[in-house]
Amino acid sequence: MTRPRIKDLAQAAGVSVATVNRVLAGAENVRQATRVQVQEAAAQIGFYGLGAIQSRVAASRPRLRLGVLLLQPYRSFYQLLAAHLREAAPLRPEAEIELRIEFLEDLSPEHTAARARALGETCQALALVTPVHPEISRAVEDIRARGVPVFAYVSPLGSPGELPYIGLDNWKVGRACAWGIDHLCRPGGRVAMLMGNPRFRCQEMNEAGFRSYFRENGARFVLMEPQLTFESSAVAEEIVADLLRDPDLTGIYVAGGGIAGAIRALRDHPRRGEVRLIGYQLMDTTRAGLLDGTLTLLIGSPLRQMTAALLEAMTRAAQGETTNLGAVLPFDLMTRETL
Repeated sequence: MTRPRIKDLAQAAGVSVATVNRVLAGAENVRQATRVQVQEAAAQIGFYGLGAIQSRVAASRPRLRLGVLLLQPYRSFYQLLAAHLREAAPLRPEAEIELRIEFLEDLSPEHTAARARALGETCQALALVTPVHPEISRAVEDIRARGVPVFAYVSPLGSPGELPYIGLDNWKVGRACAWGIDHLCRPGGRVAMLMGNPRFRCQEMNEAGFRSYFRENGARFVLMEPQLTFESSAVAEEIVADLLRDPDLTGIYVAGGGIAGAIRALRDHPRRGEVRLIGYQLMDTTRAGLLDGTLTLLIGSPLRQMTAALLEAMTRAAQGETTNLGAVLPFDLMTRETL
């Protein structure tokens, strides 16, 4: 069998022979994305010069420092996000990435704004998980004014299109959870909703989607006013323990932080199985809750895809690209039977 030649590689990569030759020679006038494209095609067709192409691509990769600001380090979800980012960053072909991840113990707007500004001074692009607040918005404006791209991660910031956003369609998430209540709970009962902090735009949209479903599909349930957990599992546990005293309670939707506490409150209660619990994110606690029947339905984020989308977008933005940087990704609906 004849081994692939340069013209075969050019055809497989969708570029010209001249471009392949420039990649092989390590020429500077080739876009990094094109180098990666040629490298991937070389691997696919078994091109004999793959090693040389890989060396050229590695040598030409820009070095970028990217910052990510996450919430409390003791929360499993944010540790999962950080682990996925740390795992994926060294594997990105477009750039050599130095990743700076910081967790916020103090969630006050003033502290969040200060830490965002500090990261923005040392990084070439910044991603934030944060609520919407004037103090934080001013910090974001200051960072962007210095030419540092800022991304909203997990929860949108500002109006749609104002900042690139990587995450879920939270309005659809809310409607999907309402569908779960509608189809899994006893009609005519009361439904409770727990929110961590309504200043998180994702939670605000969760509530809007949740309520819109019932407006469109009939009021078969009594929707209670949301109760705030302040992103605390201990607070959520107290709220759910109190809610379970209501004999008409049929469903609980945890739209923000606190799902672990809600699971603890319901797990050993006599009404487990009668009161349906719906929440977020596949972690050790929620997996166990699904498996033992405490948790009925779970919305899961595709963390690997979210991580890849964020790193790709931040890398592109750090190198001057300004369009098509956001990504709204599909979510998973999980039950015990899907695990």
